[in-house]
Amino acid sequence: MVARSILFDKTPEENWPVAWHQDLTIALRGQADVPGYGPWSIKEGAPHVQPPTALLENMVTLRIHLDDTPAGNGALAVIPGSHLHGRTPANGVAARVQGPVICECRTGDVLMMSPLILHSSKRAVAPRRRRIVHFEYARQGDLAENLEWLES
Repeated sequence: MVARSILFDKTPEENWPVAWHQDLTIALRGQADVPGYGPWSIKEGAPHVQPPTALLENMVTLRIHLDDTPAGNGALAVIPGSHLHGRTPANGVAARVQGPVICECRTGDVLMMSPLILHSSKRAVAPRRRRIVHFEYARQGDLAENLEWLES
């Protein structure tokens, strides 16, 4: 099921870099005190939480490219195999950033990744519009019983 969808819309005027990271939070309809879930935060009006690693290991992200995304336009970079190590503490990310692969995509390409893969994107050096529809898929049964996905 789709747990969350996001439209990334980078333009020549809005051309931000994204540091190496993993996608460790999920968006939910409400907050509850559940063992293994935390810390909680609010992003764009919705509760977000870091769930147990096992839940993230079962998730998959699909990124549909609405525009060409060559290396010079801030294409996604990933560290292959980094998702196999589970959560990487913030102070351990730099040590894992070895052998990055640039994921250049054309309009209509779909990129599939684990939320646990280390990924980043540079500021575009030849900025053009870069729109990506980002879908996060999860299994309903992996979520704690008294929690509900934001977009279920």
